[in-house]
Amino acid sequence: MNDIQFHAMPDGRRIAFRHTPGNGPTLVFLPGYMSDMEGGKATALYEWARERGRACLLLDYSGCGRSDGDFADGTLSRWREEVAALIEAEVEERFVIIGSSMGGWLMLLVGLALKDRLAGVVGIASAPDFTDWGRNAKEKAKLEAGETVYDENPYGPEPTPMHSAFWADGQALRQLTGTIEIDAPVRLVHGQRDADVPWEISSRLAAALRSDDVQVTYIKDGDHRLSRPQDIALLLRTIGGLLDDLEAE
Repeated sequence: MNDIQFHAMPDGRRIAFRHTPGNGPTLVFLPGYMSDMEGGKATALYEWARERGRACLLLDYSGCGRSDGDFADGTLSRWREEVAALIEAEVEERFVIIGSSMGGWLMLLVGLALKDRLAGVVGIASAPDFTDWGRNAKEKAKLEAGETVYDENPYGPEPTPMHSAFWADGQALRQLTGTIEIDAPVRLVHGQRDADVPWEISSRLAAALRSDDVQVTYIKDGDHRLSRPQDIALLLRTIGGLLDDLEAE
């Protein structure tokens, strides 16, 4: 990856990104919690877009990957600000936002903030409101008291932290409690063997979205990451189909 660039936020923190220009709405990929733009799905999307002359934007949130900052300072509000700033700086017209796991929550927040330019939404194991349904009462009490809660990490040796600031911000930005005022077409993909985010969350999300153009695809043997070759192939077909639908309008 020798095409990494950096966008400077007003406070000076630098946000790492990759951007390939091209036709149609720009595909903006939002990684999951503690993930970055070097993941399998992000990389596959970027190469798929570049091969087809499609515009694509990847990024690392502050405190993740190659971006500046401390992960402990990260919140959905802070990362929404970064994503919106990059879109404003790098995307000339409309965009399709693609969110994986936590990115599937953040895509809603960014889509609502920039909905006049939002062409479409694709969620992969979307996890809106996981600060709420993903925590028991004891954990919530610790987080509310300012403590950090650690979870077993199935993808690495170090436990995964949730800091109290992230939790409090997430609780204030829950989306499944009412109508989500997004009218763009939405495609949701979720594995039914997802041990981290119940597939029913995508059902709840589909019901909460105001858009009538919402399609949900379940992968019976799919896990949370959906990074197998067949999963990535399905994701790319889904994105390609959405782009075809948009161009047919």
